[in-house]
Amino acid sequence: MNRKIYFSLSVFLLIIAFSEATSAQVDLQDSNLPIIIIDTEGATISDEPKISAHMGIIDNGVGQRNAISDPFNAYDGLIGIEFRGSSSQQLYDKKSMAVETRLADGSNNNVSLLGMPAENDWVLYGPYGDKSLIRNALAYQLAGLIMDYAPRTRFCEVIINGEYRGIYLFTEKIKRDDNRVNISKLKLEDNEGDELTGGYILKIDKSTGSGVGGWDSNYPPQSGAWQSTYFQYHYPKPENITDSQRDYIQGFINDFDDLMQSPDFADSISGYRNYIDYTTFIDFILINEMCKNVDAYRLSTFLYKDKNSVDGRLKVGPVWDFNLGFGNVNFCAGPSPEGWVLDYNSICPEDGWLIHFWWKRFMTDAFFVSEIKKRWKELRESLFSDESVVAYIDELASEIDEATNRNFDKWPILNEEVWPNSYVGGSHNNEISFLKDWLYERMEWMDEAFNQLEPPYQGIGEGAEILIFPNPFRDQVVLEFEAPSNSKVTIYLYDALGQVIDFQVVDLSGTFFTNSFKQRYGFTWSSSSPPGMYFYSIIYWDEVQYMGSLLKY
Repeated sequence: MNRKIYFSLSVFLLIIAFSEATSAQVDLQDSNLPIIIIDTEGATISDEPKISAHMGIIDNGVGQRNAISDPFNAYDGLIGIEFRGSSSQQLYDKKSMAVETRLADGSNNNVSLLGMPAENDWVLYGPYGDKSLIRNALAYQLAGLIMDYAPRTRFCEVIINGEYRGIYLFTEKIKRDDNRVNISKLKLEDNEGDELTGGYILKIDKSTGSGVGGWDSNYPPQSGAWQSTYFQYHYPKPENITDSQRDYIQGFINDFDDLMQSPDFADSISGYRNYIDYTTFIDFILINEMCKNVDAYRLSTFLYKDKNSVDGRLKVGPVWDFNLGFGNVNFCAGPSPEGWVLDYNSICPEDGWLIHFWWKRFMTDAFFVSEIKKRWKELRESLFSDESVVAYIDELASEIDEATNRNFDKWPILNEEVWPNSYVGGSHNNEISFLKDWLYERMEWMDEAFNQLEPPYQGIGEGAEILIFPNPFRDQVVLEFEAPSNSKVTIYLYDALGQVIDFQVVDLSGTFFTNSFKQRYGFTWSSSSPPGMYFYSIIYWDEVQYMGSLLKY
């Protein structure tokens, strides 16, 4: 494809004309960052579907200047392009975009771009509400240090149809690939045996856009919640997954849901450690808590599973979308460097998207708590030390320093509150200083919080004031226990296999007592079930407070 057709005769003239016609236009001539020039040939970019366009990338290498008069040496070809994002697309003038590199016939063009492994699906993320411009890049860098994979990124400057659009973060899209989420390829004919067991990628997210499919969990995210947790098919896509594959992965997650609701969920042999790679869940928690990502666990959360013959345990990741992290949010306790994101459900219980019950359940297991404390201590003494984290920030800020003036000339928002900013710095340097100071305080708070966090006693409810009578029982048993006033309590009954056979929600909201924080409540279970061993668990504040066994004769 002739370079002059796309630059000399078209884009260059558009840049000059646009610069003269509007004072808001920025005249980009050269940069230390790669330059991406997109020409839609008069077509309008929209949310869906992707339109065809031409993309040229100028990248002369590390330490070299890139000028718009230079040849397209990193990419010179066709793309499909559309806007992406949910709330950000509606709220922000600077749009993020999905880019698909294509061949002339419209098929995928797998190419290596900006030093990243060859693929065809990419994201041009346009930081806008994040006025540091580096939150996503920083979070992905931190995650990449400790997780199997995090999206690779490169900062660049973008021109679309002759108009300068500012600093963008060129990012790998999350998908199955040997160099991304490295799990087995699942083919249409893989409908039985080991081939059926992987690989799969699921996500928990808003169900906006086209091509969304999935299912609701059998359990609410917390006791008594009107919200549900919706697991979406990410790979294979909803239109490609077969009935057998759909049944398999739904069954796997539903079985795990059941296990996590059972009294034996933490058993070292038959419990959750047999289902998941718990180390990925620990690292996922630490990254999201360190960044205090208010969307964590409930939105932009990916899960994946490989074939049983490779490693059939469920894993969590990769991480995604931290523009509302690091204190850059004014709701649900987001601005404060203190407090756990894991407590989001109790802070904002009426939000449309709540955290699935798994995550708080993990934190009731002594083993999990012990392991996450050790992991945090290890990371704070090495990769996540104060000195290391500040160095990461300084490196990213230095990389984009020259281009920030152009970006904020294009988007003059440094003195404006852009939803949901909790801080308006007035300058990019102040935004970076805020990010550093906030992260210092956040890590210091987590240090102390983990120091004070004691592993739960193994027998939850042992020594607690719960009376069970009679036990053993024949037709009816009474559980009498203490619970806080103004709370919701859920009592679950399980059979010997850990399957829920009965439950009841006791709504104590609106009950207040001036003389006592806790009151005693009784629950009577009249059972027609056959004789045998049964189990109970009593939950409030999203945690199991009592659990034990019942014997029916």
